[in-house]
Amino acid sequence: MLDRKFILNHLDAVKENCRRRGVDCDLDRFVELETRRTECLQQAQELNRQANEVSQSIGKATDDADRQARIARGRELRAEKDAAQKAHDEIEAELAELIKQIPNQTHPDVPSGGEDDAVEIGRGRAPLPTFDFEARDHLEIGRLHDLFDFEAGARVAGAGFYFLKNAAVRLDLALQHFAITFLSERGFTPVTTPDLALTEILHGTGFNPRGPETQIYSIENSQLNLVATAEITLGGMLAGQTIDDQQLPIRLCGLSHCFRTEAGAAGRASKGLYRVHQFTKVEMFAFAPPEQSDAIHEQMRTLECELFDALGIPYRVIDTAAGDLGGPAYRKYDLEAWMPGRGEAGEWGEVTSTSNCTDYQARRLNIRGKTAGQKGTWFVHTLNGTAIATGRAMIAILENYQNVDGSLTVPEVLRPLMGTDLLVPPTVT
Repeated sequence: MLDRKFILNHLDAVKENCRRRGVDCDLDRFVELETRRTECLQQAQELNRQANEVSQSIGKATDDADRQARIARGRELRAEKDAAQKAHDEIEAELAELIKQIPNQTHPDVPSGGEDDAVEIGRGRAPLPTFDFEARDHLEIGRLHDLFDFEAGARVAGAGFYFLKNAAVRLDLALQHFAITFLSERGFTPVTTPDLALTEILHGTGFNPRGPETQIYSIENSQLNLVATAEITLGGMLAGQTIDDQQLPIRLCGLSHCFRTEAGAAGRASKGLYRVHQFTKVEMFAFAPPEQSDAIHEQMRTLECELFDALGIPYRVIDTAAGDLGGPAYRKYDLEAWMPGRGEAGEWGEVTSTSNCTDYQARRLNIRGKTAGQKGTWFVHTLNGTAIATGRAMIAILENYQNVDGSLTVPEVLRPLMGTDLLVPPTVT
């Protein structure tokens, strides 16, 4: 969330940012409530001071009648203080809900507009593939190689769930191993995370687990929720902690399952593995000093590019437009891989994203930094970035590495992990 003083001192800029991001926030109501909250707090503090004075004066009463009058006055002041405090707390609760709706500020270089206004800022090393045959989509390839079972997944857990089979299991594990090894060699600490997180941790990272448009599976009659990304659990690891600045930046790569309701998702572009209710992902996360977060964000984007360059997947890099940013993001880059089986002649499909959330999440989670020899603390900056979401990476590999005879060439970096350089379907001899 944003700092309240920042909102009050930069009201016009915050209003313009909300307009630019297409978020309808009643900031005038926020100012009104914050003013009233301050007044109630000051009133409660003053009444408490007066009540303490009266309490201390009881021993100076001249007679019993004077003593009883002072006691009665003290009770009146305590009751008035309690009423002022109650009014303060009610206003504070409304303010807390209102401030959740206010998005992070936006990097000045972020393009304006919505989803269709993102700006392409780069391409990967691998060229778009050329086939002298009609490219198959990953579902057709999966049938040929017996890689997926969506029907069994639906019988067991409902539509949108699936079984991976045969070489798909090995490919999924190879992608996980490749990403974790790659990041470990570059200073990221590998961790596996819980698949569940408390509601307060989801709120802290900017997810709304029980709102009308939630993408979160919540556990009934509990404060637990299935995580949509390891960003949630990695961010929550240091909730309420103060970190010595000499320990920063802290770089983590988290391996987790991800669960998403994908409410409202439909259409050809969402078929197969592209938009499912459960998948596995390796996620980058960093806690950083404020002055380093922009540079670390660029490093994360570079690492995502290096991962997909190593896999030999064609991709483009997108600078996400302001109206398409999630609430916590100050700036977000997406990698969109070329998927030859999508659409009539291939389409780009998002495979990674990386966001600088500045102090927006840390302020909610109360994650602070401290500089030795200096008074006070400051909020750290948090950053996240997909390394590999195995399902979508698998789509890109299967569709870009297909051959006319139905076989699949294995990306060179995965061959030691897969134990082969070519996958031949059972029907091909």
